[in-house]
Amino acid sequence: MNIEKILQEELNLKSSQVINTIKMIDDGNTIPFIARYRKEMTGNLSDVVLREFYDRLNYLRNLKNRKEDVVRIIEEGGNLTDKIKTDIKNAKTLQEVEDIYVPFKPKKRTRATIAKEKGLEKLAISIMNYDIEDINSEAKKYIDKDVKNEEEAIKGALDIIAEIISEDASLRKIIRRIALNDGVISCKGSTDEKSVYDMYYSYSEKVKTMASHRILAINRGEKEKFLKVKLELNEDMIIDKIKSINLKNKSSQLSNYIEQAINDSYKRLIFPSIEREVRSYLTEKAQERAIKVFGENIKKLLLQPPVKANVVMGFDPAYRTGCKIAIVDENSKLLDTTTIYPTKPQNDEEGSKKVLIELINKYNVNIIAIGNGTASRESEMFVANLIKEIDKDIKYIIVSEAGASIYSASSLATEEHPDINVSIRGAISIARRLQDPLAELVKIEPQHIGVGQYQHDMNQKRLGSVLEGVVEDSVNAVGVDLNSASYSLLEHVAGISKSVAKNIVIYREEVGEFKSRKELKKVKRLGPSAFVQCAGFLRIDNSKNVLDNTGVHPESYDICEKLIKRLGYTLDDIKNKKIEDIDDKIKSLGIENLSLELNVGVLTLKDIINEIKKPGRDPRDESIKPVFRSDVLKIEDIKEGMILKGTVRNVVDFGAFVDIGIKNDGLVHKSQMSDRFVKDPMQIVSIGDIVDVKVIQIDLQKHKVSLSMKGI
Repeated sequence: MNIEKILQEELNLKSSQVINTIKMIDDGNTIPFIARYRKEMTGNLSDVVLREFYDRLNYLRNLKNRKEDVVRIIEEGGNLTDKIKTDIKNAKTLQEVEDIYVPFKPKKRTRATIAKEKGLEKLAISIMNYDIEDINSEAKKYIDKDVKNEEEAIKGALDIIAEIISEDASLRKIIRRIALNDGVISCKGSTDEKSVYDMYYSYSEKVKTMASHRILAINRGEKEKFLKVKLELNEDMIIDKIKSINLKNKSSQLSNYIEQAINDSYKRLIFPSIEREVRSYLTEKAQERAIKVFGENIKKLLLQPPVKANVVMGFDPAYRTGCKIAIVDENSKLLDTTTIYPTKPQNDEEGSKKVLIELINKYNVNIIAIGNGTASRESEMFVANLIKEIDKDIKYIIVSEAGASIYSASSLATEEHPDINVSIRGAISIARRLQDPLAELVKIEPQHIGVGQYQHDMNQKRLGSVLEGVVEDSVNAVGVDLNSASYSLLEHVAGISKSVAKNIVIYREEVGEFKSRKELKKVKRLGPSAFVQCAGFLRIDNSKNVLDNTGVHPESYDICEKLIKRLGYTLDDIKNKKIEDIDDKIKSLGIENLSLELNVGVLTLKDIINEIKKPGRDPRDESIKPVFRSDVLKIEDIKEGMILKGTVRNVVDFGAFVDIGIKNDGLVHKSQMSDRFVKDPMQIVSIGDIVDVKVIQIDLQKHKVSLSMKGI
């Protein structure tokens, strides 16, 4: 099994890309490090492709190991033949290998194994091979204390035949292919009971056309006992196929018995197994798609632009227990907290306004970040009215509070705010996630950030693995301030474990701020290999060497300094950004010539040039800024045909949910995203995008608004 060749063909890569990437992975390099600092080695593969490469490499290695195990086990049992060996060698999936292994697996007691225990296997083989003339006469030979009569002997033999047929790997492959191409998933529900699964109460669809979100919805409906789901196949056609393989002489009396075994094999053994496999295949496919969508949404959410240099009031809405308020300064330091009661049942709007106006003036609050949970829109209305009464430029914004309550009760929140009540911590999180979404959201397990579909129905281990990769890639794409980052952020930097992240914070507290990247080597348990992986992703704003505040890796400092000198600059020029004519100089010298002169790859050289152009650059600053509001919009204010500006809050397979300032986000179905066919909404919009939408339908009863992006 040539894993390198398979990866090369499947991912359309060159042999050198595959060989180099495998070696770097096996040497313990992280994906962010490989993607950022080994572009020449990989041929400029992105972190997304490298993650796919990594997953596929692991699968193929597991497949190879499983093949070797199965061959060994079958050989030890004395059953290995050249054909079995060839079939295993040619198997392309773990499922195919397991199909081949089925006849040799240790079995639970089945009807067939019981019949074998009674000594009826020879009779079964004789029937299958048409080696007997009279079945009753032959069956009589097997009557003993365990087999009472000919009928019982024949029945046991047919049970064995049924199991042999069901374990035919090539036959199962044929039936599985039929099921995947022509099978239909059928759903039935009780029409007397209303639920969110109404549309599936009488529903059927071909397996091969089922969209991921429908598969997951049906699975959940079945789990909650609203739906009964089954696979429908052309039984007669499949049984005829099985007969064509196993009936060698249709005129023989034995064929009638073999037909009985075929029918029993299909209905009792093959179909239930294939149905489970197909449902499992659909679920796995749907989960992988949902995990991918969730991952892409999380990445966009994490990489939303920070709202810097503002004092922010975090507003965590509620009813009976009161709205929790937290104020944080420009550096996210907590300044003050309180609780107000502007919503029902207290409805103390005037008293609440008085408290907030005092706090706003005292701390010079610029922005109010309102959580989007329970009582959010009532709170928004209160805040909008409050702003009208203040002679000050102040705006508000609705912020997703997904996961804030989980963070509030976490051990990390207790460490950060030991003297702050759990209920107040959510407001602190809401304020900080507006100031720096990345730094705050990494404190929450990504599956608890509600920007996906059915994430709680996913394989949690797989979901966690994929999302951890997304978080790691996002953190490293931005870079981390070594002197201000929490350990919860640092632990997502390439090469840094949770314990090392804590050691960095401890070092900072005991010794003081890091003066250079080299100083990292003094951190307990941060060895040379970890330094190589992490150093380029850590920033030091006030370092003597300006390169410590860029994405230039320390291994390239010598090259970078030679480049700066060659271009006629100094490190101080870089720090003070006095390099306005750098592009002209590089153009005149030629990037290829510089590459040869400095003995560095063109891709790496281009990255170095981009970094020295903007030391301390935060790539998120180039993204579209969030929309701030000063007044509220009610669904009753909206009319069909209105053009509104909104923020994309979630992207799913069937469309995107857009915050247009009312209680519930409006839906832009993918059919309303473009005049051309849209297969994947993520090709059109991403979380955080600011879009213009037209209102095309309003359902006041259900508080739903349908939107369109077409023709605007």
